[in-house]
Amino acid sequence: MSTVLDQRVGAVIDIRAYAAGTVPSTDWLGGRATPAFADDAAQVAAFALRGSGQVSCLTTDEFVLVLAGKLEIESEHGVLTLGPDDCAAIPFGTSFRWSAADDMLAVVYAAPTDRAGNTSVPLMIDKNAPLNPSSPPALENLLGEVPTCRGFSDYVSANAEFACGTWDSTPYHRRQIPYRQVELMLLLAGEVTFTDQNASVSFSTGDVCLFVRGDGCAWLSEEYVKKVFATQRPLG
Repeated sequence: MSTVLDQRVGAVIDIRAYAAGTVPSTDWLGGRATPAFADDAAQVAAFALRGSGQVSCLTTDEFVLVLAGKLEIESEHGVLTLGPDDCAAIPFGTSFRWSAADDMLAVVYAAPTDRAGNTSVPLMIDKNAPLNPSSPPALENLLGEVPTCRGFSDYVSANAEFACGTWDSTPYHRRQIPYRQVELMLLLAGEVTFTDQNASVSFSTGDVCLFVRGDGCAWLSEEYVKKVFATQRPLG
């Protein structure tokens, strides 16, 4: 059974709006808000940590996106310092200390697993990483020209179903299709409009949104788009 917030376009959640008003907490694992989305393979929730604390052994892969304030994550491999719109991947099994500013607000994406993926070291998502060619949407789903898409995954889970990184694309229009994935997205450039049978909603540079499994929606971008992403998509 999955849980998801109500929203105008059924497949899309405005994460900054969702996270506003999150109750402060001193507990990394137990202090999270009611999830924006949760099922057996993906949980996305906000937290507003205060002070400092420690996690002895992380039992999921996690992606953290800071919305406001500052968050430091210290492991045996060093310290990651995250400010607004900075993102990090923390692999399964990591032991770390954290400290948060009094105005820290973040969203954390947890993907259950039993081992670390392509690295066991916490890492920042590199927004300027060189991007590699990636597959565009399927031709039968496009309502116009085929875009040029590129991407890079800083972190990939052991089962290859969860990944975090950056992606960009030239403009394109795609019809509504069902979503198998749950994707958290920070727009670094451009604007995207999502539409279903009920409504339309647009997000632009600096916005954070979440796509959830289900009936999906149409995508329309009329300019270059770049994003940071964290996504869980079943293989097969």
